[in-house]
Amino acid sequence: MFDAGIRQFRLAWAMVLGRPINVRSAEKLVADALATLAEFGSPGEDVEQLLRGASADPQMRTDLTNKAVRRTAKRLAAKSAFYAEQFKAAGIDPATLDIDNITAVPVTTKTDLVKRADDFLCSEPFLASRTTGTTGRPAEVWYSAYEERLWPALVALSQILRGNVRTTDLMQFNVSSRATGTSYAEMQVARLAGAAIRMVGLVPPAETLDLMTGTDASAPTLMVTYPSYLGRLITEARERGLGPDDFRLRAINVGSEVLSPALAKAAADTFGARINDGYGMTELTPMAGAICRQQHLHIDSSIGLVEVCDLETGERAEPGALGTIVATPFYPYRECMPLFRYDTRDLVRRLPDGPLDCEMANVPATSHVLGKADHVLRTADGVVTPRDVIEVLDALPGVQWPVRHRATVVDGKLRIELPRSQSGDWDRADVIARFAAAGMDTDLDIVDVDGRELRRYRCDLTESSFTRRTA
Repeated sequence: MFDAGIRQFRLAWAMVLGRPINVRSAEKLVADALATLAEFGSPGEDVEQLLRGASADPQMRTDLTNKAVRRTAKRLAAKSAFYAEQFKAAGIDPATLDIDNITAVPVTTKTDLVKRADDFLCSEPFLASRTTGTTGRPAEVWYSAYEERLWPALVALSQILRGNVRTTDLMQFNVSSRATGTSYAEMQVARLAGAAIRMVGLVPPAETLDLMTGTDASAPTLMVTYPSYLGRLITEARERGLGPDDFRLRAINVGSEVLSPALAKAAADTFGARINDGYGMTELTPMAGAICRQQHLHIDSSIGLVEVCDLETGERAEPGALGTIVATPFYPYRECMPLFRYDTRDLVRRLPDGPLDCEMANVPATSHVLGKADHVLRTADGVVTPRDVIEVLDALPGVQWPVRHRATVVDGKLRIELPRSQSGDWDRADVIARFAAAGMDTDLDIVDVDGRELRRYRCDLTESSFTRRTA
């Protein structure tokens, strides 16, 4: 137990000082946590304090963030050809940066990353991961061997101590095979946590459901996937007449797309599991966010900096205003291909200034993600976000998820196109009334096209070659 205390102290001290973390020590802390839980049933207050870190003290959080910004920027100026050029062109001394003047550094775009990938490398690459390409040309991001050992250790430690992963769990991973970095990390989390993991990918939903069904040890207790793929699983399960008693699932973790309340409730009702909506992306790993009960998005400020930048000016958004998440993962959590002020194009609102009163109030927050900033629609009555549209469509009676649609603005009015194949028995006037109740004056057209011509989702990345059912 004394050795475990020393390891906790060393990890906490490295995190505060921003020094490279001893990966072996972090992995041993995971084993310490498993042993403590096995003997005492709870992690103890000292470990809970380690998880909270300094984020509960606003002034300390600001001081640590400013130091992390400068530490990260100085390393990039020395090692990244792209950022050395960026800082020089802007006349910026990285040693003087802080959260007040960081906007002097131009944002990094996905186009920058795609066109100049080699100029972002800062250390020896080990594993490449690619974005899915559902929102544009795929980007390739490299991670180091250090990163791919460190991140799973930190995630496993947090998940074990919070009771989210147990040694008796079977985790099922239904995510695109392009997400190699995430897949590798999840396998290592399972290994360190003593859990089992089944890497399924995006095979046809019927095959995935075959693996999920049952109450014995071969059925998963945890699942990771996308909202759109989850929607297809719900449809398949309902067609088979399956319900909560037919599954062993305890929780389903989803992300990378808008999860509507209607879809989340349908999933919980169908599978009898808690639905966790999270935030993360290939370019920002290990930065990740969780959604509280008040629907705020909380991202740990010790791992990276989150700014909400106004869509029009690029400056810090005013409270209540729409903006895009601009994120900076800190060193030493990112070392191989780090990004500084990366414009995710993920749309949120900046929350009003002042303390929060949710269960995650000690962690900085924005609103829930509202979709991609490039898909915002401006009507005569105001701004319409992708989430505004999806939440109405997902709540229609008898809907099959994901709802294929196209949203545009014609003569200042919102226009929604739906494929006839998905329109079911909907009454056109009722659909328009539902949009009106949500504050959107809408024209509705039912069109004779394949739904995928209107909108594609991550579930369309289905890997169907040589799957058991098609064979």
